[in-house]
Amino acid sequence: MPTRSLRSIGYALLALLLALATPALRAQDPTSPLHTATRQELDIVKVLVAQEAAWNRGDIEAFAEAYKDSPDTIFLTNHVNHGFAGLIDEYRHDYPTRAAMGTMGFSDLEVHTLDENFAVCIGKYQLDRSKKDGGHAEGLFSLVLEKTDKGWKIVVDHTT
Repeated sequence: MPTRSLRSIGYALLALLLALATPALRAQDPTSPLHTATRQELDIVKVLVAQEAAWNRGDIEAFAEAYKDSPDTIFLTNHVNHGFAGLIDEYRHDYPTRAAMGTMGFSDLEVHTLDENFAVCIGKYQLDRSKKDGGHAEGLFSLVLEKTDKGWKIVVDHTT
């Protein structure tokens, strides 16, 4: 991997970790929704950082590694998709070229742990690409993640 790409990923991770850790540096205000991220929250955010990097490399297979390889995995967009098997085909259909994939960015991530094995992550996405390749797109997403023996995996993805 080129040094420039590694440096970019490193800067993105550092910025993300600083953003998540910033509340710990502020005076403690019991009414503030900000807090120091837990290990579980950081591990989940890492899944999304890896997804963003894979997308921006044009690597749909690596992007899809964030999903649980199960027939029970659900992906909701303008229709409901069940199962991991068709997930990559669906992405390839919707984004047939590297230019159509554009550049993806996630923001406003919030991780809400449900217990030690499940969490919900909500956030925003932004997809930058030329008008001829589909134009700019942005929206919201909510993810349900499960802690598996292969790490945190998305089991439900609802993207608007």
